[in-house]
Amino acid sequence: MLVSFVIPCYRSQKTLRLVVEEISETMNHDDRYGYEIILVNDSSPDETLSTIKELCVDRPEITGIDLAKNFGQHAALMAGMGFAKGDIIVCLDDDGQTPASEVHKLLDRINEGYDVVYAKYTKKMHSGIRNVGSRLNSLMTEKLLNKPKELYISSYFAAKRFIVDEILKYKHSYPYVIGLVLRTTNKICNVEVNHRPRFEGDSSYTFRKLINLWVNGFTAFSVKPLRISTCAGGFVAVVGFIYALYVVINKIINPLAPIGWSSTIAVILIIGGSILFVLGMIGEYVGRIYICMNNSPQYVIRHVYNSDIGLNNTDLGDRDQSEDEDCRSELRGSL
Repeated sequence: MLVSFVIPCYRSQKTLRLVVEEISETMNHDDRYGYEIILVNDSSPDETLSTIKELCVDRPEITGIDLAKNFGQHAALMAGMGFAKGDIIVCLDDDGQTPASEVHKLLDRINEGYDVVYAKYTKKMHSGIRNVGSRLNSLMTEKLLNKPKELYISSYFAAKRFIVDEILKYKHSYPYVIGLVLRTTNKICNVEVNHRPRFEGDSSYTFRKLINLWVNGFTAFSVKPLRISTCAGGFVAVVGFIYALYVVINKIINPLAPIGWSSTIAVILIIGGSILFVLGMIGEYVGRIYICMNNSPQYVIRHVYNSDIGLNNTDLGDRDQSEDEDCRSELRGSL
């Protein structure tokens, strides 16, 4: 059984070798599995690409993919999955915090019959901002994407081949792998693993990026925010109508009752703010539809490095995504 390790890489020139060597050492001690490693450089500004090139030399089990610009972690995952040939695909981070040495815990649960297995950390070693963002993301997926409350979602997970094939059918911009998994299967479980401090440096996932990921998740895979906006608008309208009745009745009963400008302005601000909020939410959806209809690429591959496949320095920068998919299909067939 072949296991494909997919690793999105960004600012990981000092940690990537350690992660790759840990994978190799772990898998070489178990003859039940063959393995391959797919490293996706998400246009990292440091020497990550040079490190990937060096790792690919004389290592046919390693494939390097260089994206033309920074498309984000989930787009990089989609690119790596597209080149994966394994029966099981394992996705993990490039910073060493997700222990590749414990991958067998995930693989064993896959062999028990689960379609997807997420690592659950006994104690998270992320920064406070990252943890806050993760909680927001977990709450969003639970309320808007119907994630089971007890299910813990992390960047370290294993999935069966047919799940990944279904995920790869999504061709639009703004991929959100968690949403794609949740809409594909409910045979998902957790397994506890250790979570380590970063080998080097700080996380490149800023709070802004986490919020963008959160917004991407609910706008791409749920219409509940639009329904919430409709309910909120209706509620504000009812409150405004009741308040208007109160003012009229109060004026009839007490002709000397003053009509306050401050209360009028407050009502206008509340209603105006609600309208702008709903319009902004609708605009977010419409904008994403517009971008998808214009065939904005999910990712663009500049080069693929792999001495075994024979695509070293092959320029894929001018290909669109459908051509990339044809290329990957040919590669799978030839192998």
